[in-house]
Amino acid sequence: MIELRILLGFAIFLCLCSCKHTEGEYHSLNDKIEEEGKKYHGTDISSETYIGDIETLEITEGGHTFLIPERKGQLKSYACTECHSKPLSEMQNNANAQRAHWDIKVVHADENAMNCATCHNGNAMDHLKSLTGNAVDFNRSYKLCSQCHTTQFEDWKGGAHGKNIGGWSEPRAAMTCVNCHNPHQPQIESKWPVQFNTQKVKERE
Repeated sequence: MIELRILLGFAIFLCLCSCKHTEGEYHSLNDKIEEEGKKYHGTDISSETYIGDIETLEITEGGHTFLIPERKGQLKSYACTECHSKPLSEMQNNANAQRAHWDIKVVHADENAMNCATCHNGNAMDHLKSLTGNAVDFNRSYKLCSQCHTTQFEDWKGGAHGKNIGGWSEPRAAMTCVNCHNPHQPQIESKWPVQFNTQKVKERE
């Protein structure tokens, strides 16, 4: 019985010793974030200065509430039904109909997996459509992207992917997928540096 008490006391002692840490030391990154976050009481910096005249709307995705740029007002030919006054099949079969969107080429996925009708609804042109055929508002086009790009979507909701307007200042405002990527050709092309690095050229000689 005495040995059991000694062992129990020793186990408690080890537990207490192992849980002690000095200020600034933590068991995990989550512990550090939680503890250090108690000291944070906000800031008086606002993202509104950086948002400027961008028209925004508030969304909530996965527990994150933030602002995104309004999209439909930026589209030159919206609403689509201003031109698409007839069903798409009828317009396509009309030899005298004016051609539209001739300059758009879809370079997004294998042509067997994706074409115009993957995202656009030929019967309700003012809305996009999900893979299951549900209507998606043009202002919520990120919902289409999230169907395939799930990892990027999760990162975007939390702020790790994409551009936040005004950094992390409140109210949080973030660009959406189509603000940075062309939805028809989403691969961002390689670019030359802003300034040619002559020093690197000298080092290579």
